[in-house]
Amino acid sequence: MSNLVLEAKNISKSFTDGKTTVEVIKNLSLEVKKGEFVSIVGSSGSGKSTLLHVLGGLDCPTAGQVFLNGKRFDNLGEAERGYLRNQHLGFVYQFHHLLPEFTALENVAMPLMLRAGTTYKQSKEQAEYLLNRVGLSHRMTHKPGELSGGERQRVALARALVAKPELMLADEPTGNLDRKTAVKIFELLSELRDEFNMAMLIVTHDEQLAQTADSILHMQDGVWIDG
Repeated sequence: MSNLVLEAKNISKSFTDGKTTVEVIKNLSLEVKKGEFVSIVGSSGSGKSTLLHVLGGLDCPTAGQVFLNGKRFDNLGEAERGYLRNQHLGFVYQFHHLLPEFTALENVAMPLMLRAGTTYKQSKEQAEYLLNRVGLSHRMTHKPGELSGGERQRVALARALVAKPELMLADEPTGNLDRKTAVKIFELLSELRDEFNMAMLIVTHDEQLAQTADSILHMQDGVWIDG
C-alpha cells in the first residue's frame, strides 16, 4: 500500500486572456507522504497559490495528473472533488474566509455538519474541542467581526482540522499577521499536525518558518529551483 497521501505528476496550469496565454505552473511533480510536512517557498507571483488550488482540487490542471490517496483526483467532476476534499483535506488561507454571520463555533462545525451521517451534536462537540485546543474556548459564541486577526486565523485553523483531515493545505497562513502572532500560529500548526498525525503542505514566502518543515521546495516562475 502506498505511503503517499498526495502525488502530482507533470502538472501545468495556464490561463488565457483574449489572445494571450500565461503558463503559471510548468510541468511540476511532487509527493507528500503520510504525516510529512512539506513547505513550498517562493515570492509573490511565483505560482504557489495556483499550485495549491490545483493540488487541492479547487482548480484543474491544464496538463498532468493529481492523485489523492492513490486515486486520480483532477479528472473528477466538481461534486466528486468537493466530496473528497471534505473527507480528506483541510484548507487554511492567508485570509480566514470565515462566514461573518455565524459564530466561531458554527464556522468550525460547518464542514462536519455537511457530512452525511454526522449529527449536529457530534459536529458541535468536535468544534468545541478544536476551539479549546487553539485557545479560544472563551470566544466560541463570538462572530468573526468581534475577533482579532490572530483569533480569526485560529478559528480558521480549527475549521480546517475539525474533520480530521489526512492532509492540510495552507496558503500563506501567517502572511497577514504580525511576527509574534505568526510564530504562535505556526507553532500551533506543528503541534496539531503531530496530534492528528496528518501531512501538511504549506506555501509561504517566509524562509524562517519554512525551515521547520521535513522538506522544502523552492518555486520561481512556475518551476522548481535550487534553494
